[in-house]
Amino acid sequence: MDSEANVILDFARAIFDAQPFTQFLTAELVSASREAVTIRLPIRREILQQHGFVHGGAISYLADNAITFAGGIALNGDALTSEFKVNYLRPAKGTALIARAAVRSSGRRQAVCQCDIFVEDDEDKPVAVAQGTVVPVG
Repeated sequence: MDSEANVILDFARAIFDAQPFTQFLTAELVSASREAVTIRLPIRREILQQHGFVHGGAISYLADNAITFAGGIALNGDALTSEFKVNYLRPAKGTALIARAAVRSSGRRQAVCQCDIFVEDDEDKPVAVAQGTVVPVG
């Protein structure tokens, strides 16, 4: 791994580890680079809805966090989501969800990112797709 990749990953891990809600959900930062960000969320009883599927709020969290990390890396610093949209495609069941986000367009003031969310070991069938706009903090 080159030095820029290490700097990006260390930056992302420091922010990720400082998020109490992320720690509560037991999400894991799998990878972070200029190309893509991947976050894993173990599926456990506490994030299920009444039918036994992952709650839409947990899926939204995953999309929002992955999109914001991808955008923040593109914008070279701390960032916030200014808006995002999620399309739920099918119910999510399994052992973990994976979110993979990438930047589609970025400038100095914003980055537009897209995210696919799927059940671990079933990448061919996304459970949700999302798009969001990320802006620098400050």
